[in-house]
Amino acid sequence: MAQTLPSVAAGDSGLSRYMEEIRRFPMLEPDQEYMLAKRYQEHDDRDAAHQLVTSHLRLVAKIAMGYRGYGLPIGEVISEGNVGLMQAVKKFEPDKGFRLATYAMWWIKAAIQEYVLRSWSLVKMGTTANQKRLFFNLRKAKSRIQALEEGDLNPDQVKQIATQLGVSEEEVVSMNRRLGGDASLNAPIKATEGESGEWQDWLVDESESAEQVIIKQDELETRREMLKDALEVLNDREKRVFLARRLEESPITLEELSQEFSISRERVRQIEVRAFEKVQKAMKAAARELAKGPAALEHQAEA
Repeated sequence: MAQTLPSVAAGDSGLSRYMEEIRRFPMLEPDQEYMLAKRYQEHDDRDAAHQLVTSHLRLVAKIAMGYRGYGLPIGEVISEGNVGLMQAVKKFEPDKGFRLATYAMWWIKAAIQEYVLRSWSLVKMGTTANQKRLFFNLRKAKSRIQALEEGDLNPDQVKQIATQLGVSEEEVVSMNRRLGGDASLNAPIKATEGESGEWQDWLVDESESAEQVIIKQDELETRREMLKDALEVLNDREKRVFLARRLEESPITLEELSQEFSISRERVRQIEVRAFEKVQKAMKAAARELAKGPAALEHQAEA
């Protein structure tokens, strides 16, 4: 990953050139992404890592644009996001069953938010978890209780926000004064040519709603059930190889499996590939059935 990545020059023209440049990097199909990730994971293939990074630079740029309202150079925001992306590639485990974009998104946001906290004049203090929560969620909390006026919050508003965010009332008062002291949330800004608004319109809330958390939990459980059912299409040897190579925390080597079954390493590799293709096909079929929804099930019942 030591290869040079595109950089953003100052000014709107520099950003435009950067966006044009990163669009030239091809998007990866799931199987391409998986094989590149395995090459990097197992062989420390830097070219593979570079391809994984460059194919996701557009994701970083998209996330970074959500932080333009903090008044920081967009080139630096993107650069910090790219650092988070590279960290994600290093930690990514393709056998977990998720796409790199899903995993990398959290690393990118974390890197950018750390940069915002380090850079913004509002936060010249120790950045504890509570302070970070306040910094990125105070605007939304104030909006919920209709408290977007400038100045101090009244005691009832402070108590409500402290309860919502799980912080002390003193921390709410302190952060609100810091936000109001350096720049009012209602202060007008001009973000890009032809666009304007207030600071409060551009601050990003990154917390997940309860609905989003439930949806993700349901999706994960559904994937687990689909995988469990898909494994039934494998014979005993295929299942053993697939589980050992794709689902173990510490995958068993081809050499160990070749000794276990008294076959060559190449034969084990072929079994692994075939098993993966069979499981993938079964899961895609299950996903199509799931996508048909209740109407299809009702039709089957009538038939």
